[in-house]
Amino acid sequence: MVQAKTWVLTKHFDGFPKHSNFELKVEELPGLKDGEVLLEALFLSVDPYMRPFSAVRMKEGDVMIGTQVAKVVESKNSALPVGSHVVGRCGWRTHTVSDGKNLDPIMAEWPEDAPLSLALGSIGMPGLTALYGIEEVLKLAAGETLLVNCAAGAVGSVVGQIAKIIGCKVVGSAGSDAKVAFLNELGFDKIFNYKTVGSLEEVLKEASPEGYDAYFDNVGGHFSSVVLPQMKEFGRIAVCGGISLYNDATPQTGPYPQVTMIMKQLKMEGFLQGRWQHKHPESLKRLMTWMKEGKLQCREHITEGFENMPAAFMGMLKGENIGKAVIKV
Repeated sequence: MVQAKTWVLTKHFDGFPKHSNFELKVEELPGLKDGEVLLEALFLSVDPYMRPFSAVRMKEGDVMIGTQVAKVVESKNSALPVGSHVVGRCGWRTHTVSDGKNLDPIMAEWPEDAPLSLALGSIGMPGLTALYGIEEVLKLAAGETLLVNCAAGAVGSVVGQIAKIIGCKVVGSAGSDAKVAFLNELGFDKIFNYKTVGSLEEVLKEASPEGYDAYFDNVGGHFSSVVLPQMKEFGRIAVCGGISLYNDATPQTGPYPQVTMIMKQLKMEGFLQGRWQHKHPESLKRLMTWMKEGKLQCREHITEGFENMPAAFMGMLKGENIGKAVIKV
């Protein structure tokens, strides 16, 4: 019998997550039935969405939700032979028995010198989120000015790079000088550390005095309240995340955007990348092509050891990572 280590949610989060919200358990896995495979996790992802989604999609005692890159180590499914690699929504666990559903094989064109962990980042869900937010929601065009916050994160760093590929001016906000330096390497036009500026309003005006055509929002809260009045007329806003709100024990209130949105005739749209799942194969190939051409840099923040998943998750929520936060088993 194969043993799997799992991290379970012992108690729903109240405010910022704590180590006491998690428990490491061991479970015995059953033998394989026809059509099933045994997966061994190689890399696991920690993402901001896990914080709000856990409240609505999980019960206390459930294995934490999440995605991993795994290797097929035993198979009774001809479509998934031993030695093949998949991306699976298996949660925080080292081993999984799967019937093959909700598994996406790593693309056949994956370069030998590219880490498979990138399938959890720039060549995976975060990269797809960035691409669809730009093309499907914002419909960004060459010559426009884009603002993206949390710009050194898994999604934001790809957003800015794709916008530069299109031919846009990109203004990025990040939370440390090291992140600002990273965004300079990526070729962002204007970057600032929002934690050290005297006035967020003034630095946004200085970065783009004429205003912003498009805003890719990963943060929400006060930051967005300052941005909206600086949008150009008919500006578009893609709401991808609200990490400044996720850990509030008491919900934030106002100011409220309706008057600004009416007067400037703004369009604001929340989205999840799964809406365009039918485009995923071709979209992943496009992201991979940009990486091969050197147009897309893929930064990762690697934490070693499955036992460190809760710490990596909490560190990601605190903004300790540059690029995609990944756990290597």
